[in-house]
Amino acid sequence: MKIAAIDIGSNSVRLMMWADGKTLYKRLNTTRLGEGLVSTGMMTVQAISRTATAIRDFTVQAKDEGAQRVYAFATAAVRSASNHADFLKQVKSVAGIDVDVISGGEEARIGILGALGNDDGGIIDVGGASTEITVQRGGVRLYSHSANIGTVRLADACGRDKEALSRYISGAIVEYGAVPAAGLTLYAIGGTATTMASVALGLEKYDPAIVDGTKVTLQAAERMAEDFLSMPVEDIKKVKGMEPRRADVIGGGCLLMCRIMEMLGIDSITVSEKDNLEGYVLSRLNA
Repeated sequence: MKIAAIDIGSNSVRLMMWADGKTLYKRLNTTRLGEGLVSTGMMTVQAISRTATAIRDFTVQAKDEGAQRVYAFATAAVRSASNHADFLKQVKSVAGIDVDVISGGEEARIGILGALGNDDGGIIDVGGASTEITVQRGGVRLYSHSANIGTVRLADACGRDKEALSRYISGAIVEYGAVPAAGLTLYAIGGTATTMASVALGLEKYDPAIVDGTKVTLQAAERMAEDFLSMPVEDIKKVKGMEPRRADVIGGGCLLMCRIMEMLGIDSITVSEKDNLEGYVLSRLNA
């Protein structure tokens, strides 16, 4: 059976085609649904419109390719916006699909399910409007927390000002408290992590098979944060391995990843291509 899943994030909408227990491919459309959310608490009319269109296009593509089920789920931007009902109504009207708005806890659960299954370890999922840290051992979750901080929120609040970003991040990550991650491998999922891996590898063309399993050191992450917060955005777009549509927010994302790594006392992360898309499909099939 062929299944499609659409992840409606604060920065991008992603489509995954899945069959026989395997991911066939993933596609991305950067729509910035969460832009302006920090200052207004609402999604803009323009962001809602372009995101609904992206969902419609992915839904049509999935059905044209024989998907027997099409799931769509939304994360932090939608669940935290005061006008989320308007968004859901417009998506239904434009794309003809119902959207499952998941909680931060559920986002963390499907993230680690997709990346690790029941294996020991932890995940760091830096998103556009929220960041999840989850740890499990022996198939039991030891810790899970979703904080309202991410690349789009950081850009809206601080732009590309490193000092302002550092203060904002330091204040936000305090709420994670003590994370019981000692002795466990920490994996990073999501667009910030995969972009960091692609840049570290200097890829001419993005290749998920090469990116998956790549280790990014804290030293390399610090260097990326410094570079991407000082370089002009147009120059960042030209860096090998960079997703151009992420160029204006990647610096803040790298800095956030660095501060989380420091907080956890780890000197590297392992990037996983499997993430909440796989986790969502598995959770629905096992429901």
